[in-house]
Amino acid sequence: MELMTSMMQKIALLEQKVKSQALAIQHKDKKIKALEEQMKIFQKGNEESSRLSRTEELEVICLQLQQQIWEMERFLNDYGLIWVGELNESAEDMESMDGEGSRTSRGLWKPGDAVVSESSINFDTLFENLKDLNVLAGEGVSQIEHVAGGARLRQPDPVPLTFYQNGIVMFNGPFRSYEEPSTQQCLQDLMDGYFPSELQRRYPDGVPFQVTDKREVFFRERQLAESFPGQGLVVGNPKPSGMKETTEIPGPKLTVQQFMNRLPRSLIRDGQVIDIRRDIGETLQGSSRTQKHEVILVETPSLMAMKKRLEGDIQEKTPDLNISTLRIKSENGEKTYIIRMPFTETIGDLRQHLAQSRGGELESYEILSIFPRQVYNNNAMTLEECGLVPNGSLLLRRKVSPTKLPGQQL
Repeated sequence: MELMTSMMQKIALLEQKVKSQALAIQHKDKKIKALEEQMKIFQKGNEESSRLSRTEELEVICLQLQQQIWEMERFLNDYGLIWVGELNESAEDMESMDGEGSRTSRGLWKPGDAVVSESSINFDTLFENLKDLNVLAGEGVSQIEHVAGGARLRQPDPVPLTFYQNGIVMFNGPFRSYEEPSTQQCLQDLMDGYFPSELQRRYPDGVPFQVTDKREVFFRERQLAESFPGQGLVVGNPKPSGMKETTEIPGPKLTVQQFMNRLPRSLIRDGQVIDIRRDIGETLQGSSRTQKHEVILVETPSLMAMKKRLEGDIQEKTPDLNISTLRIKSENGEKTYIIRMPFTETIGDLRQHLAQSRGGELESYEILSIFPRQVYNNNAMTLEECGLVPNGSLLLRRKVSPTKLPGQQL
């Protein structure tokens, strides 16, 4: 009975708590609704205030513009001038609707607009402006140039500019079509009487131009071998009968020696010094020495044993961990010998194998490595002692015999 009584009391307390919490929830819901209404009223007030602030800002801008116009009119009145304006144009004619619905002025230039087109180029004005620019750049006037040990008078080198029927060539190329935006911008600058903006960094004080008029020649760019080799025609636009074509860029051509002087003398790749100028020079001049290197596999006991294992059962083949593979380049670099030898064989054995393949003397050359640079003259040292394991790259060099000078002991 006591347990039942305590349980009933707890249940009664829980019911009271549930009722009180339900009343608290209802009270909080009312507060939330009231706060939401206040937020809506506050947001409406902010929107109205922002509209008012935007209106006030526009009014201030309008007053500033009016003040500026009044000052400009007063300035013109001081010189006896009166601003009349365009009476035949209305505000609707000066504005146009763009793709997004906003109004833009027709008279304002925007970046990205087409500057000029091929049909709108006035070459007479262009050539006259180029003459004026050459005078401004000091064409034919010598300038002082400081050199080592003094100074000298020197005329500025002109920039070659060639006009073709379908484009221009500045400097030594490449060809630039009239349809390219950079070419249009360059021609627009010249038609406006200014130096091209693309040359501003290179020539901040301007530079004279060496103009060549080849507008009767159609420049055809060289096509790759995979492209269509024929000539393309446009329907309804026949090719003029007297028009000439060319594919050569104007300007002086580099000789083989001038081209070679621009190349680096040598290049290090994979631990080997490559003579760039010699190889490319022989290729350009058609020398017979530019042939493929001959690779010779020298017959050694280790190589014969490997061939026998390969010819036998594959399962019986086991890797030989004590064999070193050496790649040896001849004195002239035209031959490469590949020799497989055990670690325990010596430099003298290596010379014996080379003599069997080369048929020369044993001591007529030196064996050396580049990295690290070391000459192997001791025929009694093994490959393992020389560090030529498990592989190595070596070079052969002719041994220079010492010469005895008069009054000198060797």
